[in-house]
Amino acid sequence: MHRRSFLYHTGLFTGASLLFQKSALATMLNPFDYKIRMLRNNVGIFTERGGTIGFLLSPEGTLVIDAQFEDTAPHLIAEVQKRNTAPIKFLLNTHHHGDHTSGNIAFKGIAEHVVAHQNSLINQKNVAEKANKVDKQLYPDQTFDKDLKLKLGKEKITGYYFGPGHTNGDAIYHFEDANIMHVGDLMFNKRHPFVDRSAGANMRSWIGDLERLQKKGGKDTIYIFGHSLNEGEETGSAEDLKKFADYLDKVLQFAETEFKKGVSKEDFIKNTSIPGVTEWSGQGIERPLTAAYEEISSK
Repeated sequence: MHRRSFLYHTGLFTGASLLFQKSALATMLNPFDYKIRMLRNNVGIFTERGGTIGFLLSPEGTLVIDAQFEDTAPHLIAEVQKRNTAPIKFLLNTHHHGDHTSGNIAFKGIAEHVVAHQNSLINQKNVAEKANKVDKQLYPDQTFDKDLKLKLGKEKITGYYFGPGHTNGDAIYHFEDANIMHVGDLMFNKRHPFVDRSAGANMRSWIGDLERLQKKGGKDTIYIFGHSLNEGEETGSAEDLKKFADYLDKVLQFAETEFKKGVSKEDFIKNTSIPGVTEWSGQGIERPLTAAYEEISSK
């Protein structure tokens, strides 16, 4: 190799090596792939891994909805504490699943109160005891049945429980002044949902919950979804709730048609598509198919 060519290629290698080192250093200094998006009236969302977290920043304190996992919750805590020096007054749970409550423990000694629907607390305790993870829990110290009323600064927060849906303990939290509703896992946006029949889920009732949510909101209501297939689509409108209710109805109709034909559950859940459904895709289609078949066949 000629000297000039050798120096040229050496320079390329050295430059690439330096770029790699800078990239590696940046990754070491900021290894967390999380995002914060403010919506309105100091209400925002945090996404990293697990269910979408909602939060309110107020001079009188911070309110957080859901906690993701034990290793992601500290990132949210650090970010809201950067933005607001007031204490975290409330941590609200939409339901008991680990991708929403495993991070509760990170709020121990930080959040003044943890709140959830009464069934969510029962479910969380049952799951933790079966998994021998009671020591990893921070349980709600306040629960409610049908309605919850909170006030933090100028913002009024109303909690609702409409009945079984994704579980038997799904709470909805409405920031009244901001007109933003966190609906938890009552909304899976374009992603096949998990239907937890072991915790009292009911798909037909779930459709009714979504219809009531649409009536509670309005044209300007922003809904925060528990999960979304696509990044950036963790929030939406009543039209999205309507589409998801239609999806659930189509799954149930499909299960009922096939059940009446004598198709077994084992064969039914092998389906890779649902008649009339185009927007919901990705992995996990067997979850709603299984739940729908079991619900229909148990009538």
